Amino acid sequence: MTETSERIREAGEGAENGAENGADVPGGLRVAGVSKAYGAVPVLHGVDLDVEAGSLTAVLGRSGCGKTTLLRLIAGFDRPDAGTIHIAGRPVAAPGRALAPEERRIGYVTQEGSLFPHLTVAANIAFGLARRARRARHRVSELLETVGLDGGYARRYPHELSGGQQQRVALARALAPEPGIVLLDEPFSSLDVELRESTRRAVVAALAAAGTTTVLVTHDQAEALSLAVRVAVLRDGAVVQVASPAELYRHPVDRAVAAFVGDVVVLPATLHGPVAECALGRLRVAGDAGAVDGPAAVLVRPEEIALDGDGDVAAQVLGIEYYGHDAVVRLGLGGALTVRARCPGYALPAVGDHVRLAVRGEVGVDRS
Repeated sequence: MTETSERIREAGEGAENGAENGADVPGGLRVAGVSKAYGAVPVLHGVDLDVEAGSLTAVLGRSGCGKTTLLRLIAGFDRPDAGTIHIAGRPVAAPGRALAPEERRIGYVTQEGSLFPHLTVAANIAFGLARRARRARHRVSELLETVGLDGGYARRYPHELSGGQQQRVALARALAPEPGIVLLDEPFSSLDVELRESTRRAVVAALAAAGTTTVLVTHDQAEALSLAVRVAVLRDGAVVQVASPAELYRHPVDRAVAAFVGDVVVLPATLHGPVAECALGRLRVAGDAGAVDGPAAVLVRPEEIALDGDGDVAAQVLGIEYYGHDAVVRLGLGGALTVRARCPGYALPAVGDHVRLAVRGEVGVDRS
């Protein structure tokens, strides 16, 4: 009998209710100068990423940018071509050194959850535990409670669960051996919108309660901004910005990042110190972005554009996209120049109305 089949058998026999407690406090993650290519195809280029112990960092990027490859390198499923990876201060990947995945104390949750269909929920959760721990009576119940499920789910099988419940069980299984770090690979993308929101909340609460260091990879901007303490934007295999969600949204490093994390209006402008002159008037520039005078592009979020009777800029309403809670109003500034403003759904003009515009807050700058 193979080790895997023996583990499955033992989990099914003795793990209706869990395992003992007692691992070290989870530590942080440091990825330094990591590169990876598959044959002649480069995937990652000198990636640097620090994740503080006990925090959740999201790696945000489009499909094919290298997000899953980065997770696989951290987990030990692949080896980097260059660079180092440390978990809780211990080198797990470095030139001439690589710890096996099972020695890294990592929990991994995939998009599908990947539960064993022939094992109960309890046996799935207990699968990764040591033999003695699998036969304990309280651990599975504790873990189910942590992920927002009651103990009655322990005897169910995966096919008897909803997609969101399966993902919660997958997280409980990842947390069972008290890993130093949990890696989440697009874990909510296959769920419908309502289920996605509730499952996100339950998963993040469970990770926070456990004090687990977490890396979430996602292409969903709202997910990254709403769940993470810090967000790393990965583009073409390189990290282009790491910041808090608010900093990333308000002060993106360039217009590509600005457009990726949210809707943005880009207008040509001339900088004069902390002020940018453009079609929306004289706007305050964020931070030191206006330190050098000259031509640039200003980055304005649509919600910063207010339809205000006291505004300095005249515009005409050309169209409205209504979403209920809010709406995007397309505005003509004269000639072919248009901008988009985001307004509350209860206070909308009519198409054809003439309005005055004002920009609230500071704007970003891009010189590329």
